[in-house]
Amino acid sequence: MVNLFKRMRKLKTLLNVRVGTGAAVFPAASSATKDFPAITRLHLTYAHKIYGGHQGARHFWRNCLPRLQYHNPGVRMTVKQTDEQEGPAALTIYFAEQASKAAALNASQVQDKHAPAPSEAEKTAVVDLKNLDYKEIWNKVKIMTGAEEVPATPEEEAELKKLEQMRQQSDKDRARVSGIRQAKKDQERMLQEARGEVEKLRQL
Repeated sequence: MVNLFKRMRKLKTLLNVRVGTGAAVFPAASSATKDFPAITRLHLTYAHKIYGGHQGARHFWRNCLPRLQYHNPGVRMTVKQTDEQEGPAALTIYFAEQASKAAALNASQVQDKHAPAPSEAEKTAVVDLKNLDYKEIWNKVKIMTGAEEVPATPEEEAELKKLEQMRQQSDKDRARVSGIRQAKKDQERMLQEARGEVEKLRQL
């Protein structure tokens, strides 16, 4: 049973990286178009603590960035966590030669001093992440970059369904075991109370 749960955890980890929000492929040099140039790198800056509008950026780092890295191994992605709660929560997108038209229309004027300077062959666009949840952030990134989402395969869908069924069964098993333990505790308590009553009667 322990080995089964270990396999479940490993499978869930792999699936979480391969599928879900942020599982997408950026335009590369070979697939770039005039509307959507190649993406060369990303830089994310946000504060350690979630208040001040940084929660969505933190969740984007946790939920989306690993999937983007998995599907875009050639795109460098860097992260800077700061202590500046009033500072920016920003994602800087680096384009080859020129930014996309969508990026030019949707880019923010936020300045991120922690983002590396672009090279001569790069142009950047900054997404202001403050007070956005990670799915809203991802929608902005997708619009600005032209990223193509990678759908789950039938096999992955089946694995996800199986994992969900196993999770539900595990929840039921935990509830059942908890009920058994509580019933045992209640029974032991009742026996102790009964013994106490018997002892009182003997002392009369």
